[in-house]
Amino acid sequence: MSKDPQQDNMHPLTNAERQARYRARQAEHAGATIRYRRPADRRTRPQRWRDAVAELIALQADYAAWADALPDALRQTATGEALQAIVDLDLTDLADIEPPRGYGRD
Repeated sequence: MSKDPQQDNMHPLTNAERQARYRARQAEHAGATIRYRRPADRRTRPQRWRDAVAELIALQADYAAWADALPDALRQTATGEALQAIVDLDLTDLADIEPPRGYGRD
């Protein structure tokens, strides 16, 4: 049974009727939606780089813990192999990179 009692005995809605009902519903809730702007990211590129590398290292540690907790029967599955591939990545090269500051500030 539909919400609208008039809908039960009538033909299917036309596109115009459907659009009119949609706009009426949107008008009822027009004041209820509050949208906030996301604050601007004020970090420098080198800081964003260091944060991204730190996040990758933290994720790799999480995946290593998951791989260690994986039962032996599941180590040869696609999940186990993917976890092992992530654990085997050498992220020290990324951590050692110091991006240029740019504009003659190097």
